[in-house]
Amino acid sequence: MYAPLFVAIGGFFGAMARYLVSRWAARRSPRFPLGTLIVNLLGSFLLGWLAGSGAADAAKLLVGTGFMGAFTTFSTLKWESVQMMQQRQWAKVVVYLAATYLCGVWLAWLGYHVGR
Repeated sequence: MYAPLFVAIGGFFGAMARYLVSRWAARRSPRFPLGTLIVNLLGSFLLGWLAGSGAADAAKLLVGTGFMGAFTTFSTLKWESVQMMQQRQWAKVVVYLAATYLCGVWLAWLGYHVGR
């Protein structure tokens, strides 16, 4: 009954956190999508931690589905990659995608084991 409310509340805070991280990162790295990289890597670790922690279903809805669903972003990652490819910034896009996928999987694994 409260599931949609938990997801909505978590989503609000996740979206706000993503916005703040993205703004902070854009000032420090205007030529590289550092904000998206940070939220996706941090989100990978935190979601892994949540999965390993044995958290209650309500916490999984609030933090996992709501907060992490709004905090992390798959579509922005893809669009930023396309933009770098259009600008022929091949090395940058390879580093971006490799860091996102390789480090993201490793951080999810690490988070899971830290949470256990």
